[in-house]
Amino acid sequence: MARLDITESFHQTDFPGHLHTQESLRFAQEFEFQDSDTLIVTYPKSGTTWMQEILTLVSSRGDPIPAKTIPNWARAPWLEQYYFRDVLRASQGPRLITTHLPYEVLASALHGSKAKVIYVARNPKDVAVSYYHFHKMAKFLPDPNTFEEFLDNFMEGTVHYGSWFDHVKGWTNHRNDLNFFYITYEEMLHNLRASLEKLCGFLQCHLLPEELTSIQRHCTFNSMKENNMVNYTLIPSEVMDHSKSQFMRKGKTGDWKELFSSKQNNHFDDIFEEEMFDSELEFIWE
Repeated sequence: MARLDITESFHQTDFPGHLHTQESLRFAQEFEFQDSDTLIVTYPKSGTTWMQEILTLVSSRGDPIPAKTIPNWARAPWLEQYYFRDVLRASQGPRLITTHLPYEVLASALHGSKAKVIYVARNPKDVAVSYYHFHKMAKFLPDPNTFEEFLDNFMEGTVHYGSWFDHVKGWTNHRNDLNFFYITYEEMLHNLRASLEKLCGFLQCHLLPEELTSIQRHCTFNSMKENNMVNYTLIPSEVMDHSKSQFMRKGKTGDWKELFSSKQNNHFDDIFEEEMFDSELEFIWE
C-alpha cells in the first residue's frame, strides 16, 4: 500500500494515507476492547517506540528474544492502521495495542472497559523538533519546509495527527474515566528503573530484580537504535529515508534549544501558557 501523497481526514484531524484509510479509522473508532488489553497512547515522537519496547520486555520478563526477532509494529500494532486486523487475527494472549488517536475518537469504544491505558507525554518543544526531523525522512508525511513554518503549523495544530495540546489534554482530562497510567518521556529518561517499577505496579506484573535489570539494558537508547526490529531500518528507503534523518536520532531532553530562536521560544511559551493554563501537567524542558 503506497498512497504516500494521500491524506485522510477523520474527526477534523489529518492522517497519512499510506497507513490509514477511512475504513481503518472507523474500525479503530468502533473497536471492541477487551479488559485484558493494554493500550499505549501517545502523540507522535513522544516515546511511543520506547514504551512498545518496554512493554514487550515486561511481558517476556526481560527475555530479549521477542524484541530482537519480531518488528515492534507486529508486537504492538497500531489500532488505526490498515494492517491492524490481520495482525490481531494472528495474535495470541493479552493484546498490546498502540495508538496516536485523540481521546474523542476512542472515548465511546473505551467506555466501560477495564483495558489498561498507558499515556506517554513529552515536552512539546522536543516533540516539535523531533517531529520536524521525522517529516524530513518519512515520505508519507508532507514536506515540513523550514523549521519556522513547521513550528507555526505545530502550534496551530494543523500538522498530521492534530494538536499536541488537544491530544494531551483530551486524554489526561479523562484519566479518571479510564484504567489510566500517565508517565513522561523525561521521567523515564531521568530514572528508568523507578519508572519500570511504577509501570509494573500498574500492570500488576511483579518482576525479579534481575528481570528489571535486563529490561533496563535492552531499553537504552543505544540498544534500541542498534535493534533492526525497533529502528525502522526494515522499512524501504522509498518510505523512510534514513539518509535524511535517522528514526532514532538523539533520545534526549532539551534538543529543542538547537533549533528554537529566542523569538520562537518566547512565542511558544505564550502559546503553551494560553493552551495549558487550566492543566496541572508539568514538563521538564532541559
